[in-house]
Amino acid sequence: MKVVAIVGMAGAGKSMVSGIFERKGFAKVYFGDVTLQEIRKQGIEPNEENERRIREWLRKEHGMAAYAKLNLPRINAALEVSDVVVDGLYSWEEYLLLRDLYGEEFIVVAVWASPFTRYARLKSRTNRPLTPEVSLSRDRAEIENLNKGGPIAMADVTILNEASPKELREKTEKVISVIRWKRQPGQI
Repeated sequence: MKVVAIVGMAGAGKSMVSGIFERKGFAKVYFGDVTLQEIRKQGIEPNEENERRIREWLRKEHGMAAYAKLNLPRINAALEVSDVVVDGLYSWEEYLLLRDLYGEEFIVVAVWASPFTRYARLKSRTNRPLTPEVSLSRDRAEIENLNKGGPIAMADVTILNEASPKELREKTEKVISVIRWKRQPGQI
């Protein structure tokens, strides 16, 4: 069974890509569920500031591989029945932990879009819209504090998402086909 991790900056299209993987039969594990569960547990408002604070606190408590560690039971349970897509791999340390655990069965798919494109998407989204200033601040925090650049740089395949949702779906379906049939990360 494969573990496919989707990486990218906010607004790149990670959730859309992981949703396509899920519709194609992959069990989905959303790393961000850990943040949302902690927000509910603490009884605080889900917003960008609180979510960032919780993400950083969880990593301080559990190390930079926190989300991978906290989601391992869900990943392993899902692997019992199907391939898994992980939505939201962030840190280099999470990447290393999952690479060490799953070896060649671990594949990273980066979704890339320019800051201009991503900020426009984030500003217009209906769920938790972000201003360009907040988007830039989030980018900086994720790169500087969460080591997000490494997994993007080391991705086995990168999907460019500067066009339509239809084009993103077609590109993603092609990647899924290669992953399923060739079964070797080096062949993507």
